[in-house]
Amino acid sequence: MQILHDYLFLIPLAVMILGEITKMIVEDFRSGKWHLALFRPGGFPSSHSAFVMSLLMIVWYKLGLQSEEFAIAFVFACVVWYDAMSVRRAVGEQAKALNQLQHLRHYAERLGHSFREVLGGIIFGAFVTALGIWISKL
Repeated sequence: MQILHDYLFLIPLAVMILGEITKMIVEDFRSGKWHLALFRPGGFPSSHSAFVMSLLMIVWYKLGLQSEEFAIAFVFACVVWYDAMSVRRAVGEQAKALNQLQHLRHYAERLGHSFREVLGGIIFGAFVTALGIWISKL
């Protein structure tokens, strides 16, 4: 497919959208409330993790492992993965405690991801990106 060959950056965008759609389907099976997962933090798979994995693979594919751009993309991906599992998850736990202590305002509690959700996003992003790269060669 010529457009993917010329514009590989479209693959990470497609990964992000497909990740969100997958998250909605998983949430529908889990709770019957698919609309609660649409472009909201948390859930399986982590679409942000899938996106940065896809970006990392595209940079690797285009410029190689030895490139400075790959090093930057790798560090960026690690920061996103760490943030999803640690920082945002801790903020969600603090929101849960605040919601129990007061009743003035309800804070979102589902902000971060578990390790499984981030790993699922990484695997999802790698699979869809590999498929996109394969399609771009056709």
